[in-house]
Amino acid sequence: MTFLELDGVSKAYGSGSGRSEVLHDINLRIEQGEFIAIVGFSGSGKTTLISTIAGLVQPDAGQVRLQGKPVAGPGPERGVVFQSYSLMPWLTVYGNVALAVDAVFRNQNRAERDELTRKYIEMVGLSHALERRPAELSGGMRQRVAVARALAMRPEILLLDEPLSALDALTRAKLQDEIVQIWERERKTVVLITNDVDEAILLADRIIPLTPGPRATLGPEFKVPLERPRDRTAMNHSPAYRGLRKDITEYLMAIGNTRSAAHDETLAAPSVVPINVGKAPPKAYRERADSPISARYVEFSKVSKVFPTPKGPLTVVADFSLTMQKGEFISLIGHSGCGKSTVLSMVAGLADVSGGGIILDRREINSAGPDRGVVFQAPSLFPWMTAAENVALGVDRVYPHVSRAERRDVVAYYLDRVGLGDAMHKRASELSNGMKQRVGIARAFALSPKLLLLDEPFGMLDSLTRWDLQEVLMEVWSRTQVTAICVTHDVDEAILLADRVVMMTNGPNARIGNIMEVDIPRPRTRTALLEHPDYYRYREALLTFLEEYEQAGSTAGGGKPATGAKKAA
Repeated sequence: MTFLELDGVSKAYGSGSGRSEVLHDINLRIEQGEFIAIVGFSGSGKTTLISTIAGLVQPDAGQVRLQGKPVAGPGPERGVVFQSYSLMPWLTVYGNVALAVDAVFRNQNRAERDELTRKYIEMVGLSHALERRPAELSGGMRQRVAVARALAMRPEILLLDEPLSALDALTRAKLQDEIVQIWERERKTVVLITNDVDEAILLADRIIPLTPGPRATLGPEFKVPLERPRDRTAMNHSPAYRGLRKDITEYLMAIGNTRSAAHDETLAAPSVVPINVGKAPPKAYRERADSPISARYVEFSKVSKVFPTPKGPLTVVADFSLTMQKGEFISLIGHSGCGKSTVLSMVAGLADVSGGGIILDRREINSAGPDRGVVFQAPSLFPWMTAAENVALGVDRVYPHVSRAERRDVVAYYLDRVGLGDAMHKRASELSNGMKQRVGIARAFALSPKLLLLDEPFGMLDSLTRWDLQEVLMEVWSRTQVTAICVTHDVDEAILLADRVVMMTNGPNARIGNIMEVDIPRPRTRTALLEHPDYYRYREALLTFLEEYEQAGSTAGGGKPATGAKKAA
């Protein structure tokens, strides 16, 4: 008998003309002890699917059966871990886990319940934090509490709804390893919802895409032929891994392109005369961006950043030295806490430089200014203003000498370039997260900055939207050739975007460990990147560097060169 079955499951929300069918005719069979990954994107109905299996949502049609019995509501045999931790803030780690244990095993005596609670807290490595409350825990530790709580109920199936997507890369990797260890030890049936292809390949037996909504359904399944245990670096050499990764990525990109094409056909025509997309940027933009300097256009000279703390000065970044040519694109990568965003804040003029100096086009940076366009992880738009009005705020400031019509041309050009030519008059509050970030990108480029600064600009977005916006960013950058620095923790993003990848050692006292030149022709696409003969060599160099610093922990110095990387000068 199949352990978990979904037969013809459909679910819609709303009524009348506002009714939207989120899931349509979902059919799935899962055997006991299997680890299944459902790969989906924002708006595809992933959470509705996991909630239906959990019994938190009832389908409009079809049926969910667990061990042959219909699922009519929630039950302790299904442990659920959502992206948000949902912990009781006034309870300790022990108290949050014990809450679930006491509810499910109320017939057991106190000593038995205490033993069960402590067992699963120890399993997720939090025995040292038994008496801490959620406010005293990091994001990764909070998610460990949620996993311990779900496991302590001793469920027959574990349902994981993007539990790691809000975490930094290092914490995410550690929890991935813990999930695998728990699965191998407990042999629970696991259904994981994720938008990360590499995470799915690392963890799952089978990977099944969920097509974009509305009327989302399951696509073709991909079996993972890799033996366990799976090592991230070793997988990088596996032809089976490379082939599977390429097949899944191409499938997801294909259904994403189909969705985008269908969406564009329904959009209303813009109410302004569009800028010809084949034209160069407007004249006002080109004149403002002009500079005679090419070599050493940006210089970081022994830059350091020190923060005062109750225990004394803390040096976050030390001796950061780097030169950039005009038009160069740099990716800055490293573990959380290594000072990447601190470096970006200093060059943006948003944080003081404690030591050394930063030169941009022959001028030392000592404050913020419109000559540096910044795109943050959150786009920070004024919600009551339209997309065009949000972009125009900066444009009106940096082009005071040109006519209003020319300023409108600049706004329209860049909104058109990021795919919002037909949505420029929508308020920011009416836009999706991906569309808001497009406005942020358009706003930064429209300032005609001498230096474009990107601080994990796609970190909050699902994979499909992230891939799409990476393509948008590269296309617009190819037309302007603006000098750019992008902070990222995504190895593939770093390679895709950059001429050079700058790797930072762990903090405190973080500095440049290595610099890797990316000799892949432009223009680049994700598909072409996967097929390039040097791509996996570059990828291994970055993964090796990051793994060395993961194992070494905090370091005060430069660090060992990563394989295939060029040492910083």
